[in-house]
Amino acid sequence: MRRVYLEDRMNHFSSLMSFLRDRKTFLTEVEKKIGLDSKIVSLLVCSASFIALYGLVIGASSHWLQAISSAIKLPGLYLITLLVCLPSLYIFEVVTGSQRNFRQYLVLLLATTSVISVMLLAFVPVVLFFLLSVNDYEFFKLLNVVIFALTGVIGIQFFYQSMKLLHSHSQDTDKSRNLKVVQAWLFLYGFVGSQLGWSLRPFFGTPGKDFALFRPLESNFYVHIWKTLTHALGLS
Repeated sequence: MRRVYLEDRMNHFSSLMSFLRDRKTFLTEVEKKIGLDSKIVSLLVCSASFIALYGLVIGASSHWLQAISSAIKLPGLYLITLLVCLPSLYIFEVVTGSQRNFRQYLVLLLATTSVISVMLLAFVPVVLFFLLSVNDYEFFKLLNVVIFALTGVIGIQFFYQSMKLLHSHSQDTDKSRNLKVVQAWLFLYGFVGSQLGWSLRPFFGTPGKDFALFRPLESNFYVHIWKTLTHALGLS
C-alpha cells in the first residue's frame, strides 16, 4: 500500500517536472484537451504539498500549532483564491469568444499555482536560514512578504505568457482586446489573493500572543504592510 502511495506521488512529481521542462508541449496538450484530468490531479497534489511545506516552515517561527495551522491554511489560501477567481476568468474569456472549456482554465491556473509552489520550495532553505539566525519578527514577516510577492509575480507572468501563446494560436479577430481582459483579470487575482491572505492570518504567529487559528478582521493587507514597513525602517 505504501509502495503504491509513493509511486503515485512520484508520478505526480514527474508530471510536474515534465511541465516545467517543456511548457510548450504542456500548453499544446491543454489546448488539445489531452489528459486534463490527470494534469489537474498532479498539479493539485504537487502544488498543495510544496506550499504546505513552506507554510510549515514559516509557522514554526512561532509555535508548533502555528506550524500545523500554516501548513493547512497556506495551500488553502492559493486554492481558494483560484476557486474565487476562476469563474470570472472563464466568463470573461467566453464573452470575448473563447472556445476553451472550464477544465482547461483550471489546468492553467493550477499550473500557475504549481510554478509559485516550486519557487516557494526553492526559498525554504533561505527562510530556514533567517529563521534560525535572526530573531526579528518584523524582519521575518517582511522577508516572507517579499518572497510571496516575487513568486506571485513569476506565477502571474507565466500565466500571462501562457494565455498570450494560446491566444496567438486561436482564431480570435481581436487578440489585443482579449489580452487586455486577461491583464485586468490578473489584477483582480492579485487583489483577491492578498486580501484573502490577510483574512486567513496569522501564518507566522505574533510574539507574546497565544496561538489563534484566525485573527479578528480589521483594516486591510495594504495598510498593515505599510505600517509594518514604516515601523521596520523607524519611520513611525
